[in-house]
Amino acid sequence: MAKTSLATLSPISPHLFKNRRIFLKIANVVSVSASTSLSNPRVVVTREHSKNGRLIDALENRGINCLELPLVQHTQLPGFDKLSSLLRSNSFDWIIITSPEAGTVFLDAWTAAGTPNVRVGVVGAGTSSVFGKIGPSLKEILNVAFVPSKAIGKVLAAELPKLGNARCTVLYPASAKASNEIEEGLAKRGFEVMRLNTYTTEPVSNVDQMVLDQALVAPVIAVASPSALRAWVSLIPEEQQWDNAVACIGETTALVAKKLGMKNIFFPANPGIEGWIDSILEALEAQNQLQKV
Repeated sequence: MAKTSLATLSPISPHLFKNRRIFLKIANVVSVSASTSLSNPRVVVTREHSKNGRLIDALENRGINCLELPLVQHTQLPGFDKLSSLLRSNSFDWIIITSPEAGTVFLDAWTAAGTPNVRVGVVGAGTSSVFGKIGPSLKEILNVAFVPSKAIGKVLAAELPKLGNARCTVLYPASAKASNEIEEGLAKRGFEVMRLNTYTTEPVSNVDQMVLDQALVAPVIAVASPSALRAWVSLIPEEQQWDNAVACIGETTALVAKKLGMKNIFFPANPGIEGWIDSILEALEAQNQLQKV
């Protein structure tokens, strides 16, 4: 299993790592006290309700018991209504979608706008899967025409085709909490970018204490966004030293985990559900080894 330090992660060369996976183990990790019995949850999944099903099924098919603890909730912003209006009255060379939630919000606005013809660039396979749910006839109208070689924003900004158009226009519907990395990268290449914050992500307002108590002793927590990580850290009691493993969906979330002081961080070289599952399995194996020490 390949090992590296978060301090050396920019840039990452995926071919350097076996099976395109990265294992991060930062020194001085303490052992965990969670039981290894399958009656206790081994992995905490943290997306919104109804969005954890695929991950839970994949893990439970491997005999891994999961606990669902949604940590974030999404709220539409006024930009959502503006998005529908823009899609009705304007055309863009590209619509850029960088997360499944942004894709879901966009589809709602696109439908409300009367399903106009659009050309879409997505950050990766996970985001692209949102558009796979539309009907075959609509796929001719909504053309998912670009996926970067690596599922991160800076690569998308570097690789998006300009289509031979000197004034290539981009509409970027995004979370209010997304960084400016994509629009800045595209602007440097001469694209004309309109960013529209259509939704935001907030911590859940209520967490069941019994569920949280179970989550705090589970060996692994699986997170898909920096917002979920921050919500998790805010729930850890001040008097408790939490040193179990966090399995992140990708590099961006893993870097935030390091900044937040987490010590056992796992993530795939390429963000996505399959790599995320592999990272969760690696995290569990590492925790099992710690328990044997």
